[in-house]
Amino acid sequence: MEVATRGYFLSVARHSPPSTIRTQRVTLPPYPAPDPRPLMKVGVISDTHGLLRPEAITALEGCEAILHAGDIGSQDIVEQLGAIAPLHIVRGNNDQDAEWAKNIADHLRFDIEGWQTLLVHDIADVPALLDDSVKMVVTGHSHKPLIDWRGDTLYLNPGSAGRRRFKLPVTLALLEVGADSMEPTLVQLVD
Repeated sequence: MEVATRGYFLSVARHSPPSTIRTQRVTLPPYPAPDPRPLMKVGVISDTHGLLRPEAITALEGCEAILHAGDIGSQDIVEQLGAIAPLHIVRGNNDQDAEWAKNIADHLRFDIEGWQTLLVHDIADVPALLDDSVKMVVTGHSHKPLIDWRGDTLYLNPGSAGRRRFKLPVTLALLEVGADSMEPTLVQLVD
């Protein structure tokens, strides 16, 4: 009988007295091998419409990056979010005519920990046939939170973190992103 335990390989004859046990030290690789890099915490927010709630600021603390999917509402919100973490933002339909937003893109494509990401306000503007390398699509506009895996691509709408619209929840999303994993979570900001 052979048993591997805690870095030792034991070869034991069945029903043999203890004096016949032989040990040999071997190194066993960990399974699965852990990713040496820690997970990156990313905040995802949308549709603030000029209101950055204290609950949202608290939820975003500790993030290494923040994505805002449009309908920001004011330059002040851009500055407040940028003070928390590096910021990726796009304009929403309500930001289009604002002087402060004239240099903000309508869509962005960038990399987060090896995951190609498309950030756009309205899901209707997402190309029907995405490039296969895009693994995360972040949208806003509808105010309806959504986490939807379509094949190996994550579609994420964090919902609205601003003023409540109809009876929809007030939410944002947090992502834990690693080289081989992406875990989204919706965070309800108010009851």
